Amino acid sequence: MNKKVITRILLALAVYGIFVVLVMFFYDDSPDKMAWKDREAYNRQFIAKLNIEQFTFDQALKQLGSPDITEARKVAQNNFQVMFYRTQHVKSDGITTQDECTFLLFVNGALKEIGLGDNYPKNWGIIDNHQVHENTVTTID
Repeated sequence: MNKKVITRILLALAVYGIFVVLVMFFYDDSPDKMAWKDREAYNRQFIAKLNIEQFTFDQALKQLGSPDITEARKVAQNNFQVMFYRTQHVKSDGITTQDECTFLLFVNGALKEIGLGDNYPKNWGIIDNHQVHENTVTTID
């Protein structure tokens, strides 16, 4: 009797181990496939850990997935890309709006600013603060 019980326990542990290994290797845990509540929590936690200048546009796409809302603008030689990721639920209407998001501002592919999406529309002036003045030359007389 004890041999049967031990054999079944070992068999169950082996099956469980195989299941865990299969999940780890074959389950694609990307933000795009998460339920909206899980994705909001993931986005909030991930964005809270970001460092300005040390995070790129390509990393955002890879690690956060496609943005919920995006805007882009080219000013002079600078590319400005703003990605909005949903981080808080406001209204159950099936539409993600800026007030439910946190924005990430990328200038030439590097993260320059993070903020709440509901403040963003009036903040397009922030582009002026990030422009590189290429025509300014310092000379020493």
